[in-house]
Amino acid sequence: MASDASAPWTHVQFETSIGVFVIELYYKHCPRSSYNVASLANAKYYDGQIFYRIARGEYIQTGDPTATGRGGSGIYGGEFEDEVTRHLKHTGAGVVAMANPGKKDSNTSQFYVSLKPLPSLDGKHSIFGRIYSGMGVIQRMGMVATDEEDRPLEPITIHKARPFRGPPPSSEEQQLLERQAQHLLINAT
Repeated sequence: MASDASAPWTHVQFETSIGVFVIELYYKHCPRSSYNVASLANAKYYDGQIFYRIARGEYIQTGDPTATGRGGSGIYGGEFEDEVTRHLKHTGAGVVAMANPGKKDSNTSQFYVSLKPLPSLDGKHSIFGRIYSGMGVIQRMGMVATDEEDRPLEPITIHKARPFRGPPPSSEEQQLLERQAQHLLINAT
């Protein structure tokens, strides 16, 4: 795990009511979108929010504190410009992109994760990452029961979202680190 505080955030881990997943950020291709989502996670902006839209078999969407699809704000003081590149496409499940209301350069805090290839969205949304781990969690989210407006019948809540410089430790590594810290605490007293 990288420790240089000046290095860019490369991953964001989301702990949800269904499980944990990690986004790998394409910070070289989409630096503003990547930094926006990582900074919002660092500020605990996503904590307590829900996945308010589950378009079954298409995508899952979050990042709107109003859970209406019309709310949210980015770190840049409002909407910010698209970072669309011909090199990044919606080629399969696990693509992560900024959600917008259908107009150019209107990114805020909302993003979605694809559940299948979505070529009709290529060139319209800033793809800023991919699912690094936890794709099974994403797939389970995509299968929950929804109403006629694609809202989950049971909320899927983000308990905690945090950025990392380098991949976050696995749950086994995290447990080991916690045991080591506990051991150091006990020996220090």
